[in-house]
Amino acid sequence: MCGRYSLILAATDLAACFGLTEVPDFGPRYNIAPSQPVAVVRLDRETQTRQLDMLRWGLIPSWAKDPSGGYRMINARAETVAEKPSFRSAFRTRRCLVIADGFYEWKKEGKEKRPCYIRAQDGQPFAFAGLWESWEDRQAPGTVVESCTIITTEANELLRPVHERMPVILSPGDYDLWLDPQEKETQRLLSLLRPAAAGLLTLYPVSLTVNKVTNEGPECVAPVSES
Repeated sequence: MCGRYSLILAATDLAACFGLTEVPDFGPRYNIAPSQPVAVVRLDRETQTRQLDMLRWGLIPSWAKDPSGGYRMINARAETVAEKPSFRSAFRTRRCLVIADGFYEWKKEGKEKRPCYIRAQDGQPFAFAGLWESWEDRQAPGTVVESCTIITTEANELLRPVHERMPVILSPGDYDLWLDPQEKETQRLLSLLRPAAAGLLTLYPVSLTVNKVTNEGPECVAPVSES
């Protein structure tokens, strides 16, 4: 699964990497957690340009009675995303890029779980394959919550000793296809949801600081000794 990640790089760098016409206005985040606002890139249907929006992490289906189930839908499995009722509508027409530059996973060591940080070898940001939804509160008409989920797949060779799942990291050359709401070919889209090449990433242990959601800062991603 993917339950915590980071977005540290400068906003100007992110704009250049993802072809954004406007520079996003937010600071570095070292410990992004479910239910928090997260940066996603979507395609504006009128202008056909990429835009960055802040959505709640934890997808709330449009048919949900209330938003409480969103926390359980922070991830969607690639193997079932096209058929599962909670995700299939968004998979067809509401796909997005969830921007990150690293993520955390916990490795079981005896009775403890130790956090590890995973980032690109070259230090550049990347995009998780995501879906988004718009939910309106029927008890308060006009109150709309936009939310998202991150798609996961089986772990690659690097991640497998730590966890059996990993977020889908899309190749930059596939961004346009994934974002295009006119693309309806299920198998073509599913073919993008594969594990990233192990050589793309690097992994190292970090301190237990990241375990607490309220902890933010460079210490979350600082390497620690494995001893």
